[in-house]
Amino acid sequence: MLSLRYPISLVILYLGVIIALAEGLNRLWGTNSEFTRKIVHIGSGNVVLIAWWLQLPSWTLIGASFIASIIALVSYFLPILPSINSVGRKSLGTFFYAVSIGVLAQLFWSKGEPQYLAIGILIMAWGDGMAAIIGQKFGKHCYEVLGVKKSWEGSLTMMGVSFLVTSIILSWVSVPILTVVIVSLMIAIVAMALEAFSKLGIDNLTVPLGSAFVAFYLINQLL
Repeated sequence: MLSLRYPISLVILYLGVIIALAEGLNRLWGTNSEFTRKIVHIGSGNVVLIAWWLQLPSWTLIGASFIASIIALVSYFLPILPSINSVGRKSLGTFFYAVSIGVLAQLFWSKGEPQYLAIGILIMAWGDGMAAIIGQKFGKHCYEVLGVKKSWEGSLTMMGVSFLVTSIILSWVSVPILTVVIVSLMIAIVAMALEAFSKLGIDNLTVPLGSAFVAFYLINQLL
């Protein structure tokens, strides 16, 4: 336990800085809550890279997931952290996001295959985060899925970032280049399709889990 004190403290410090930055922008400078949500969304996703680098055991991620889930639920009903749940937006996305980390940690991290957790979470963090930013700013060609409005600009951003994230991670763990391209393309399409359905923020669960499962299945089929 003593050997884990400093790595865990580093992760907590990193997350604290991300949330403090978002809260400061929201409360002190009146930054749009949707933008500060994306700061937390993208920034918190990167914690899996720190955990991977520090080789933290799976129980630390599962425990953090549980705590974050509770905080997200409390913030959903009580606006204590507007940078996490934007006002007037009926979404449990932050809760689902935290849950997905715990589920993937149990399924893959604990089995010594952290790359699949990293693929799922970083696709959600960067893909969904950038898709929202690009879609809101440049989205001109819109469509709807079960009453949820999306833009093709945002969806294609999701696809492109998902391909890039998957390619980098699979290359890092020495997967052959042709397999990297095939798997990354398939996952990018799946992630884009899953992100299109985001009622109540359920895509924060389906995208990480779906991307990780597809990556695991394809890699084991092709290698």
